[in-house]
Amino acid sequence: MISVPYKHKMAAHCESGSITSLLNNAGLDITEPMVFGISSGLFFAYFHKMRSFTFPTFIVRNKPGQMRENFTKRTGVKFKTYSFSHPEKGFLVLDHLLDSNIPVAAQVDFYYMDYIPSWERVHINVHFIVVVGKDDSAYLVSDSYFPELVSLRVESLRKARFAGGNMSPKGFLFHPEFIPEEIDYETAIRKGIRKTCFNMLKIPIPFLGIKGIRMFAKKIVEWPALARDTEHLSHEVMKINVLLEDQGTGGAGFRFMFATFLQQAAAKINTPQLLDFSKKMMVIGDGWREFSLLAARFGKNRDLGPQRMKELSDLLMDRAKAEEQYFNELYKAIKEI
Repeated sequence: MISVPYKHKMAAHCESGSITSLLNNAGLDITEPMVFGISSGLFFAYFHKMRSFTFPTFIVRNKPGQMRENFTKRTGVKFKTYSFSHPEKGFLVLDHLLDSNIPVAAQVDFYYMDYIPSWERVHINVHFIVVVGKDDSAYLVSDSYFPELVSLRVESLRKARFAGGNMSPKGFLFHPEFIPEEIDYETAIRKGIRKTCFNMLKIPIPFLGIKGIRMFAKKIVEWPALARDTEHLSHEVMKINVLLEDQGTGGAGFRFMFATFLQQAAAKINTPQLLDFSKKMMVIGDGWREFSLLAARFGKNRDLGPQRMKELSDLLMDRAKAEEQYFNELYKAIKEI
């Protein structure tokens, strides 16, 4: 039996939670919202017709892996990463790390997390867990979404780490390799905020950032024509609530977590102006929650006529308007503060 000393913590999101937990375990006192904000985790993209998706969908965070990469660039913390072509090599390295008393994060397909009830599991290749031990039949896992350390069968982890399909994990592992004695948090926080604002405002692609929210607002009224039937449309509309509130966002599509980051940043770098932006983002987050709860209600009640879809569209347009004003003001302020 191998067991690495590790303090398990639940978190709002699997990637930011795993990064934070590993850093805390390595001695760095930092919170999940601070990791999320420094790494410019907040984002938006709407995908109406793409080969990778069977129905229109959206994302509310930067792409998997970017949190770790951005955090490295802005803090000097370095992570050792591994990818593998063959499962045998991938498990030899994992076992060697555990033998060396090193807890390690693994990218997995969420479907094979056999400690979670089967009806809650879906195929998604970008879930992150931290592996902290092993015996003959199972690995000991710290999962940000689970209240305690759990056991995951060896075969389940094998399938999860080397699942095929879109964004295949390829056995990906990472762990902290170097943490500077001093981190320039003021520079890191400012860069994190500026890049978040840039991503939401300035990328000249029509389905990203604020433009993506507006596209979502315009296209959601077309969803009924794209659905197979009422049941399918109901499922997709209810899924809006899942993506914004339940899939590890901390609520309101990460808006509440970003507000918490700004609150903590205000104290960390003695910049009280950020407190006002934290409060404003909480209000924006409340608007996203209103939208997600309405989508859940309409979907559950199969109340999906043109007027209801127009109501959802109008709420999204309000979110785009509010966020455009907000991020323009924040972008200007972070340059001047």
